[in-house]
Amino acid sequence: MSAIPQQVLARQQATLQSLVAAQSAMFSGFEKLVDLNLKVVRATLDEVAQKSQQAVELKDPQDATAFASTLVQPGAEKALAYGKHVYDIVAGVQADLTKLAEAHIAEGQQQLTEAVEQFSKNAPTGSESAVALMKSSLATANSAYDSLSKAAKQAAEVAESNLNAAANATFKAATDAADAATKVAGRSRRAA
Repeated sequence: MSAIPQQVLARQQATLQSLVAAQSAMFSGFEKLVDLNLKVVRATLDEVAQKSQQAVELKDPQDATAFASTLVQPGAEKALAYGKHVYDIVAGVQADLTKLAEAHIAEGQQQLTEAVEQFSKNAPTGSESAVALMKSSLATANSAYDSLSKAAKQAAEVAESNLNAAANATFKAATDAADAATKVAGRSRRAA
């Protein structure tokens, strides 16, 4: 068997392995999301049963107001935690896929570099300037890819930082609203 069909076969096997790895990463993320949602549904049903029992036992309107105000903060905390878990799962899958893509690109760059080197060894006399141009173009393309990759990683870090800042601001606003509702309920109870 000649070297070219073996190279084609090896490339096909590598591509298939990359595809399987990507599918595994995505399925793992999907599995984690399903597990998270099942846990959230179970916890929500348990909490609804518990809160319903507590609501049935309330006797006067002040107690009902105080009870209602205590529901705001835990709900906001749980929504924020859920969002963070989903984000972590999606970010993990994205990181896995990014690693796979980077490895695939690095392998392609290596193969292209080897092909250019092989071409330069077998190039006819007088084609040194064409070979130098090819090598220079390859180096420029690799440099551009590295710059784009770094910029994309920095953009992802900024986006994550902004998401965390927004989540913290939302949590603070929900906490402040719950505290204010609790204070109002306490004042109305004392006034009664």
